[in-house]
Amino acid sequence: MASAYTQPMQALIDALSRLPGIGPKSAQRIAFHLIKSDDRDVEQLSTSITKAKATVKFCQRCSNFSEVDLCQFCSDDRRDATTICVVEESRDVVAIEKTREFSGQYHVLLGAISPLDGVGPEQLKIRELLARIEPQGVKEVILCLNPNTEGDVTSMYLARVLRPLGVKVTRLASGLPVGGDLEYADELTLGRALEGRREVTG
Repeated sequence: MASAYTQPMQALIDALSRLPGIGPKSAQRIAFHLIKSDDRDVEQLSTSITKAKATVKFCQRCSNFSEVDLCQFCSDDRRDATTICVVEESRDVVAIEKTREFSGQYHVLLGAISPLDGVGPEQLKIRELLARIEPQGVKEVILCLNPNTEGDVTSMYLARVLRPLGVKVTRLASGLPVGGDLEYADELTLGRALEGRREVTG
């Protein structure tokens, strides 16, 4: 069946549909909005995307987004290097920072273990995390992963490989909805969960 749109319009809708959280109808609305927008606004959006893609990279130590070799948290001597908060994505760092309850450093795994999606421990930044433990004198690793099946599996795996290294491994306390994402938790809920973290056993 032929598309109701011109080829460039359909290509734009298809490209937008591939973005996370954007379905076909949302992609159509965004495409229509962009076509109707002022040329300067569209040019600004295009330039921003191109510049971000060209300049933003991963921190060499924690894999958080950064424009330089070490991100703002790894390069800040005031932060406690003996405590590392492990998260799935950089957006989770933003969520935790909003609580103002954590003053240590971060480690971004860039995902979670998900066999159905072909993601195992080797695809995540786990080796890099283990390599930080001794040089930084890490005493506690807080597992701030999403409270869903993938997050639970990843947390159990990390606890198993971290415990022999002599570090305390904790998880966020209850208060976060099961199956939810950290980025959608409000600061108060996330802050309380961070305060009431518990040690991972078993």
